[in-house]
Amino acid sequence: MPLFSPTLSPMNHECSEPLPAKNIILVGFMGSGKSTIGRELGQLLSYPLIDTDSKIEENEKLSVADIFSLKGEDYFRESETLTVQQLISDGLTHHIIATGGGLPVRPENRPLLRELGYVVWLDANTDTILERTSRNSNRPLLQTENPRATIEKMLAQRNAIYQEVAHLHLQTTGLNIAETAHGILESARYFFGHS
Repeated sequence: MPLFSPTLSPMNHECSEPLPAKNIILVGFMGSGKSTIGRELGQLLSYPLIDTDSKIEENEKLSVADIFSLKGEDYFRESETLTVQQLISDGLTHHIIATGGGLPVRPENRPLLRELGYVVWLDANTDTILERTSRNSNRPLLQTENPRATIEKMLAQRNAIYQEVAHLHLQTTGLNIAETAHGILESARYFFGHS
């Protein structure tokens, strides 16, 4: 049975399958498609999208790149933890949450993400990530002499962490947005129906 069912109709609220009651959290490396897939899922479910990087930028009144350069990566990572803790204490439900690529790296964030909802690891290969991120100069960790080597090194460090935190692992290279979103929704329905 394929993971992605072309007959699934998540927008049909009259269908017998329930919508996920909690949140769907998207984790993965920068350029893996979290924001894009998050917007698609939000439209399918009529759930608001929260991007943790955007939330931090709003709170700090600075871009992520400026936070890194002015306050440092440790400060930014602490802001990520505080943001997830706030979402939990707010009792947030029925949202799509796209996280920053490094948010699961802090060990204390991993159980928080799972507490917040269904965690999906969006994975992409190095070539795809490089192509997607090369159009954006607001990626402070990739402002290096050799972005490919940086991506490969960071993926080697992070992939086991993403695997640990995720309920579902999806390779997004070569998948279209709609079929990826439908697959996530189908898996989330099953997860929430059996947990």
